[in-house]
Amino acid sequence: MTLLITVFAALITTILWYNRKNDDMKLHVLMFMFWGASIMWFVDAIAEYIEMGADYFAPALEDMINDSFLGFSVIAFAMIIWVVYILIKDPKGVVRKAL
Repeated sequence: MTLLITVFAALITTILWYNRKNDDMKLHVLMFMFWGASIMWFVDAIAEYIEMGADYFAPALEDMINDSFLGFSVIAFAMIIWVVYILIKDPKGVVRKAL
């Protein structure tokens, strides 16, 4: 579930990045974070499949809920990092004007 959630987030962010008119929101940073997380979870899935075998494809409900929570937590954390990055870079000068 974690891999699936991060891949969907990466795909959505990639589509938004590709269809952008300008790069004021620095979507490439968020996109690369999601793709990096997706690659990380893919490697984890391969390692877990090697360890567990066919049982990997029949997870318990509790494991799926835990993995979903972890996936959404990763997305939330990446978005927090992205917002902090946007505030520091201040591409539109909004923070600079406010201060």
